[in-house]
Amino acid sequence: MIPSITLSAPPKINLFLHITGQRDDGYHNLQTLFQLLDGGDQLTFTVTDHSEIHLSPQVAGVAEEDNLIVRAARALQEKTGCKLGCSIVVDKNLPMGAGLGGGSSNAATTLLALNVLWQCDLSLVELAKLGAALGADVPVFVMGRSAFAEGIGDELTPFDIANSWYLVITPPCKVPTGEIFSNPQLTRHSLPIKIRALSEEQYRNDCQAIVEELYPQVKEVVEWLQDFAKPMMTGTGASVFCRWETQAEANRVLAAVPQHWNAFVARGVNHSQVHQQLREFFTGASPSG
Repeated sequence: MIPSITLSAPPKINLFLHITGQRDDGYHNLQTLFQLLDGGDQLTFTVTDHSEIHLSPQVAGVAEEDNLIVRAARALQEKTGCKLGCSIVVDKNLPMGAGLGGGSSNAATTLLALNVLWQCDLSLVELAKLGAALGADVPVFVMGRSAFAEGIGDELTPFDIANSWYLVITPPCKVPTGEIFSNPQLTRHSLPIKIRALSEEQYRNDCQAIVEELYPQVKEVVEWLQDFAKPMMTGTGASVFCRWETQAEANRVLAAVPQHWNAFVARGVNHSQVHQQLREFFTGASPSG
């Protein structure tokens, strides 16, 4: 039995987010372009011969069984009937409640890792479907490709994005997604756009105006970044990003970021590093597509 493996759980940003309607079940239809980034959290998985899932360290204010990592492991056990367990250690680098998909990425990396460690042999498509029940952003991390997304964000079309570097700034606030999507002032009827007609002139975030109004800390970041480039909020916030062609340009602005904001520079990637890490660790044993 392989003792342990450490894998990344990368962040994402939404290069645009358009809300195109509200469904009968209360969810919203949307269109977005998911850009995967390098870096992120690190998760170490150690298989055990009993069915318990143990997570450390605990997240303050979140019961272990409510954590998406534990829920992902439990979902895989239930789906496959696996009797093995796992000890999972998380090195958390991404801010929570920031629109970077940290929790969803953690869940996706858990599904990918345990699918191999437990020899469940589910395909990526099956894992993505399992992940969608945990959160709408989980499938894009499972599939491991930057993508154009529709539906609730789970209908994915792989999309190659030009190489860029991103400065991501997160103010000291958390923005509950449900609060934004339930706001009566939210734009819900953006006209759908065709993937072949995408252009940066169309890029905007339909949630941003509401978030800036409710959370002045986010507006403060946006206004500060406007002196350097065109800022945009990712997801429902609170993180705001700008794009540059070179790492040096992004790092130059990073050096000027006020210390009370969380900030990092990351490279945009079209393929998640998690899949590469799995291939390197388990030669010929990575999950099939």
